[in-house]
Amino acid sequence: MSDNIAQDNEELSFGLIAASGAARSLAFEALKEARNGNFDKADELMRQSQETFVSAHDTQTQLLTREAQGNHIQLDVILVHAQDHLMTSMLAQELIVELINLYRTKQDKQ
Repeated sequence: MSDNIAQDNEELSFGLIAASGAARSLAFEALKEARNGNFDKADELMRQSQETFVSAHDTQTQLLTREAQGNHIQLDVILVHAQDHLMTSMLAQELIVELINLYRTKQDKQ
């Protein structure tokens, strides 16, 4: 693998880490707002989280496309770490949406 391809893959991995982390942080901010009864703000933060996650997912798609085209991606610790960030962000978003719904239901019943 040429140095340019390896460097590009590393940059994609770091981009994946950054976007996934930002998406997860926004989701947890949304949860905090929901806990405080600020559902409009929570909804807006979740929308931002999901938009940011799409950016991370697009980066993952680029990596998968390269692999499918026969341009083998060397598996390294950074890429594994990036994938971990992506998956934990996805799981956090899914759970936080449910928690926000629970907070909303709780408030509606009071």
